[in-house]
Amino acid sequence: MSADPVSRDTVSQQKDLVVRTSNLTRRFGDFTAVSKVNLEIARGEIFGFLGPNGSGKTTVIKMLTGLLPITEGQAWVDGLDVNTELDQVRDRIGYMSQQVSLYLDLTARENLTFYGRIYNLSPQRLRDRMDTVVQQNSLAPYMDRRASALSGGWRQRLALACSMLHEPKILFLDEPTAGIDPVARRELWDLIFALAGQGTTFFITTHYMDEAERCSHVAYIYFSQLIANGSPAELKAMPEISPAGTRRVEITSAQVTRALATLRKLSGVISATIFGQSVHALVDEKLSDSAIASALSRENIPLSNIAPLAVSLEDVFVEMSYRKEAERRAAEALAAGVRA
Repeated sequence: MSADPVSRDTVSQQKDLVVRTSNLTRRFGDFTAVSKVNLEIARGEIFGFLGPNGSGKTTVIKMLTGLLPITEGQAWVDGLDVNTELDQVRDRIGYMSQQVSLYLDLTARENLTFYGRIYNLSPQRLRDRMDTVVQQNSLAPYMDRRASALSGGWRQRLALACSMLHEPKILFLDEPTAGIDPVARRELWDLIFALAGQGTTFFITTHYMDEAERCSHVAYIYFSQLIANGSPAELKAMPEISPAGTRRVEITSAQVTRALATLRKLSGVISATIFGQSVHALVDEKLSDSAIASALSRENIPLSNIAPLAVSLEDVFVEMSYRKEAERRAAEALAAGVRA
């Protein structure tokens, strides 16, 4: 797709965009991994990128960081064209991959020194930046410990510190909290919030819905195609998530699996799933709480409470995924009919 880089850069400056893509596409042979993705990420934003495994999240990051060539479309990082100004783009970004790129036989200090030299930091600049990132990531007690001896959470902090050494404008974090404990996860997010408050922009992939809720902007990619894009509040307010004439309810029961089976057979229940000791259900607004209670009572299923339920991001992504999967199956059935 042709575009004027000067006009694109002007738009980015006016909106203070750190990342912008136009019809970003990546193919591997006949397989399209990413199809016409359009994104805008503002400076200082925490951008959450979600989607099922294999949907194209990591491929998008690799194109934006220059690790994979772009098949079609364009991308700009901090106003620079990724296709033609890649060396300058790399000076402005930090990247922490799913497989943390640390040298396990080296100490934390040695890892930081190695990456600082890769970033061509002068000896004094490297010392200054190491002091800063060590303090920000609370790494001081572990500086002389080998990376192989660090817990998962501290390895993640060390990897993040390495990616921060050159003061990037944007940090790409690919599932940064996968495999670490809840306390370490919370502490890492506290650090992300602090850095974002200082102007660093984050592009984060995650499978955790509570992490998505913490992002200022969220996009959802479903098998190569972007199907949702906006703030958490905007996505929850989409009419297709809670269609007119429906409501969401939380039904709490000590026998939640039996309650789910009964509710899924009840007329007026559109969808239902389990969350802890409750069933979260989307129902026809004409289906009363008393009718729900009666259905459970007939099956001798104890009922603790029925309450209105606010839409969650998980509701958004599950509903959008179901819709896309239904469209895909309908298209396959139509194609099979045409071939027959």
